[in-house]
Amino acid sequence: MSMTPETPLPPKGMGLRPIPMLIFGSRWLQLPLYIGLIVAQGIYVVLFLKELWHLFQHSFDFSEQQIMLAVLGLIDVVMISNLLVMVIVGGYETFVSRLNLQGHPDEPEWLSHVNASVLKIKLAMAIIGISSIHLLRTFIEAGTLGAPGRVGGYTETGVMWQTIIHTIFILSAIGIAVVDRISNQAIDEAKAHSGKH
Repeated sequence: MSMTPETPLPPKGMGLRPIPMLIFGSRWLQLPLYIGLIVAQGIYVVLFLKELWHLFQHSFDFSEQQIMLAVLGLIDVVMISNLLVMVIVGGYETFVSRLNLQGHPDEPEWLSHVNASVLKIKLAMAIIGISSIHLLRTFIEAGTLGAPGRVGGYTETGVMWQTIIHTIFILSAIGIAVVDRISNQAIDEAKAHSGKH
């Protein structure tokens, strides 16, 4: 009895009809968006260097509080830049095409298990981190609220609303994590149930 070799399956993505191929190919329309974010990343590098130079120039003139606020400003720029990297790398990998970084020494640890849900949670945590830096700067400057001769700056209402918004960010991140956990549990239970049959 002769054994005939099985017909090889076509590669993934091949053999699609024109309309599905067009719809699937439309993901490349996001490429200019990610390139634009890379340009924004470059602008943040320029901003960081400008703020760092400003801090260096006034390192002997600034008070401790002013230096602290300037450093928090630098940290804020870095955290926003980290957020951009997460969106660029994670978003491209999830929604456009694989980066094929397996085995690369600089492959981010989180990229190996990134998906839309993981990306949402990481972005929410990054936004909370950025909001925390802004809130910390506000609290440092809030010590001079009502001081004589103070012009501009924060008001009590502004500080209150910033705190409320930060709390909403935290609650939103917790909500996203809870919904994601429930969804994953439902998927795992469905897989286990289907495996029994």
